Formats: sequence, C-alpha cells, structure tokens
Amino acid sequence: MGKVTPRIPTVWVCLAALASLAADSSALAEDRVPPSADKPWYPSHLRQYEGDLAHGNFEEKRSAVEIDPAKVYDLPELIDIAERTNPQTRIAWERARQAAAAVGLSQSAYFPYLVASAGAGYERAFLPFPTLKQGPGPAEVSITGGGTLVTEAVGEKAALGVKWLLLDFGERKAASTMAKEELMAANVGFNAVHQHIVFTVTHRFYELNIARQKVQVGESAVSAAATVAESAQARLDRGLATKPEVLLAEQQSAQAEFDLEAARGALSDAQVAFVESLGIVPTTKLRVAEIPQNAVQPSSREAMDELLERALSQRPDLVAKLANLRARQAQVKKARAAYYPKIALDANAGWAELDVSVKNSPYFGGNEPIYGGGVTISLPIFDGFARRNKLRVAESELRAAEDELTHSRDSVIREVWKARTDFETALRKQESAQKLVSAAESAFAASLDAYQHGLGTYVDVANAQRNVTASRSVRVDTRAAIYTSAAALALSVGDLARPSTATKSFHQK
Repeated sequence: MGKVTPRIPTVWVCLAALASLAADSSALAEDRVPPSADKPWYPSHLRQYEGDLAHGNFEEKRSAVEIDPAKVYDLPELIDIAERTNPQTRIAWERARQAAAAVGLSQSAYFPYLVASAGAGYERAFLPFPTLKQGPGPAEVSITGGGTLVTEAVGEKAALGVKWLLLDFGERKAASTMAKEELMAANVGFNAVHQHIVFTVTHRFYELNIARQKVQVGESAVSAAATVAESAQARLDRGLATKPEVLLAEQQSAQAEFDLEAARGALSDAQVAFVESLGIVPTTKLRVAEIPQNAVQPSSREAMDELLERALSQRPDLVAKLANLRARQAQVKKARAAYYPKIALDANAGWAELDVSVKNSPYFGGNEPIYGGGVTISLPIFDGFARRNKLRVAESELRAAEDELTHSRDSVIREVWKARTDFETALRKQESAQKLVSAAESAFAASLDAYQHGLGTYVDVANAQRNVTASRSVRVDTRAAIYTSAAALALSVGDLARPSTATKSFHQK
C-alpha cells in the first residue's frame, strides 16, 4: 500500500496567502513613513517632486495680462488686473460652479431612473438520480446505485428597467433647497472674494505710496541734517562752536541716512507685497501712479444709520450666513422626511431566449418578450437610531446657524462703527497735521538762521530738525489713514466691487 499524502484544505491555503499579502503590505507601508521622529527623512520619489517643482510650468492657467513696463497704472486699472489674474477669484468661481452642479444633481432625483441591461451565458449542470431499495423494514430505504442527468443551457437577455420615486414626503425638495442655498452662499462668496481683493489692492496701493512719501521725508531729513552739519562746521571754523557740536551734527546726519535706508527697505517690501496682491509674478516690473499730495476733501457723509442699514442688507458674508441658515432648515426637513414611507414605480421590459439540452440531446427552447411592473412602498422600521441621530445633528446645526447669523450681524455693526469712526478721526487729524508741519518747518528755519548767526544753540536747531521730520511723517501717516480707513469703511458696508443688478447669471431658471 502506497504512502498517502495528507490533503491541505483549500481554505487554509487561502488564509495563508492573505496573511502573506497583509505582511507584505505592512512592510510597504513602513517603507513610506519616516523611520523615527527625531530627525528629518528623505522619502522615496522626493527628488522627482522637487524636479517637477523646479522645471514645471505652473503659470499656464494664469490669465494672460500684458503689463506694459513703460505705462503708469492708476488704481482702477490695477484693480482690474487683480480681478483678472488673482488665483483666488478663479478658486471662488470654481466653487460656485461646483455648487451649481450640485443643484442639478439634487434635481435629478425627480426624474425616473432608466437602465438598459443585456447578457448572455452558458451553464452546465447535473442532477443525481439514485437507485433506492426498500427493506428489510417498511420504513427503511437504502441507496444501491444510480446515475446523473447532465443538462446544458444557453441563454440571452436584453431588458430596459425603470425606477421612479413617486412620493417621498418632501425629502427631494429639501435636498434641492439645500443645494440652491449652498449655491447662493458660493455665489456671494465669490463676490466677497472680489471685495477683499479690491480692498487688499487698494490698501497696499496706498501703503506703497505712503512708503514712497516716507522715502521723500527721509531724503529731506538727510538734506536738513547735512545743512545743520555744515552750519556747525562753519561755526567751528569761526571759533563759535565746539567740537562736540560738530560731532553731534555728524551723528544726526548719519542717523538720518540710516532712517532713509530703512525707509527704502520698507518701500521695497511694499512694492513686493503690492505686486503679490495683484496675483501676478512678484518679479514683474510695474509702474504705479502716485496719490496726490494735497489735502483730501471729504465727500458727502452718510448717517451712521444709513450705513448700518446698507451693510446689514448687502454684506456678502451676511447673505452667505442667511443662505446657510435656510440650508440648515431644509436639512431638518430632509431628516424628518426620512420617517415617512417612500412610494416608487418599478417596471421592466425586454426580450429573452433560453435553450436547454439534456444528455447531449438537441437544444430546445424559445424566445419571448418579458415585462413586469409594480408599485413599491418602503418604510424603515428600525435603523439603529440613525434617523433620530441625523435629525438631532440637523437641528443642532440649525441652531448653530442661527447663532452665527446673529453674531455676524453684531460683528458687522461693530466693524461699520469702527471704520466710520476711524475715517472721521483721520479727516479731523488732517488739518492739525498740516498745521504741525507748517509750524515745525517755520521753527526749524528760524532756529537754523539763529544758529548760523550765532544767536541759537545746536540743541535748539537739532530738536527743530527732528520735529520737522516727525511732523512730515505724521502728515504722511494721516493721509494714509484717510485713504485706508475710507477703503475699510466701503468694505465694511459692502460697497467695494458691488455687483450690478443688471448682471444676471445665464444659469438662472
């Protein structure tokens, strides 16, 4: 008798293969994470990513805007460039398009669902027929032999099925309402992005110009310090001054030059920040117009109540909060509709052919049209409290949306109030700043003249020179505060980049 090899069950072979695959997957996963937490790591394929970043062209999708290096661009032209080139506008636009597609997706639930299916197949089966023997008792049966009956079947089928949800007690309507409200939030979010881009460009435009004027102030301070130093040296040559006075004058001149270089560095930073706000390459050469040096004349001032009323009705962020509130209300309705039954129509129609062969006999069968239909009613009885928890979540999100809207309205009131106060304060300080500059310049001229004629001290003329520089910086800062606070007020009210009511989307239905 030969040696019998034990047979390993197939299920154990499959389990062993799965265990080996899991071990290999674990090893691969360990190879993709840092081996320890105490040092940086160089993952695989990192060099490929670095090469793609170094040599890839990521500017292809940036809107092509020709920048004329010889042209001087004013603020409206710069805002237009920013709205066309800044990637944030395209990001917000794509989000609005996604929300519009979500509206179409929610409305698709109102239409019937049609599906076409076709298939063909072959099946070979057998049926055993045992030979039975009765006995020895009347209730005893045993198998003494038998055979099998082999059958073969070939089938083909093509059908068209339809399923149409007829009644869901408002669930589809709630989902569609949610999508429409989210589309509204995305649309006004798109407008808000434009408003913030306009404000950022405007704010940095004035920052750039103020930085320019600070350089001019620094240059005038260097010139004044040099004049004082020359006067001190002249007095020393005539025996009317001491060496410490000349050294102090030289120190003042060096300090003025240092401050001028700091102002030039701030101007360079302001230029880079401004170009970045436009959404163009920071290395782009761009000439920017200067703001006028004369005093800012206040325009017609609206009452605070009018500003607040307009802000509370048109601010994009408030409109988005209101749309979110309505979406959450629809979400609650959708969650409640899940407690009601759904009525749907199911139907199908098609053609089928079936041929069967028994014991290698000729195939026999036929083909006939097939069809059927009916109405189904479904109502979940128990779902592990899923519907109840979904309703609780929806109601909680609704309450949070209500509180967010209330909080946002309070924040808007504070923002408008502060922006209006800052603007009026800057306007009132403008006249005082101009008087301060005039008085400081007159005092410096008188002190310098007296010092040159031996009637004043160096301390007096040095203090007067510092006061001139400080007063000119105050005037520059005051003018900057007027422009920036005016832009901040327009942003807080929602007037920046305000869309025209005549412009309507071609997607409206």
